[in-house]
Amino acid sequence: MTNNKKAVVLLSGGIDSTTVMAIAINQGFQIFSLSFFYGQRHAIELECANKIAKIFGAKRHLVLNVDLKPIGGSALTDDIEVPKINDLQKSGNVIPVTYVPARNTIFLSYALAWAEVIGAFNIFIGVNAVDYSGYPDCRPEFISAFEKMANLATKAGVEQTSNIKIQTPLLHKTKADIIQTGIKLGVDYAITHSCYDPSLDGKACGFCDSCILRKKGFKDAGVVDPTPYVS
Repeated sequence: MTNNKKAVVLLSGGIDSTTVMAIAINQGFQIFSLSFFYGQRHAIELECANKIAKIFGAKRHLVLNVDLKPIGGSALTDDIEVPKINDLQKSGNVIPVTYVPARNTIFLSYALAWAEVIGAFNIFIGVNAVDYSGYPDCRPEFISAFEKMANLATKAGVEQTSNIKIQTPLLHKTKADIIQTGIKLGVDYAITHSCYDPSLDGKACGFCDSCILRKKGFKDAGVVDPTPYVS
């Protein structure tokens, strides 16, 4: 029997998006995974995303070129140094320079377009409002507003043939909860990548915001961290 329950899953190659894909598959969805080369500092995460899509048996894995580098404004897309642990301790509640302006809005817009074309009414994204970096486009208010807009801006929404749902199964989970969920679903986190500033040979720096959250997540989950760090 053909599975017609389709979902577009935003896949970065990190812990959260990989866990979200496992959740979507466990819920019976046929997966159409979507990744982006957006001018980020390295392509390691995209290599991981390709592997993950194959391992998880995605129906199709699409990688789009959406170059945000000319816009800049982020340490991930501009000539701005990635903050390490000492800088992060000083930053307090300030939104870090690793925030990429409008990134999730842009990514979800592309996902929405693809979902409408293939007849998928569920879009999965691994945003998290608990153990995260304070990015404004990871908040429940943003997701709710985007979902409302999606149903105003699409043929399916206007004709009321179906509602577009932005699925955020990790929104209120800690990083430890996310990892434990993934382990139960058989996720091998050794194939994921989180670091913003890896070495030339692909090892995680261990001191950027994303590495710190990753380390803490594995420690709190009581799971061995499989990540190769520089030191």
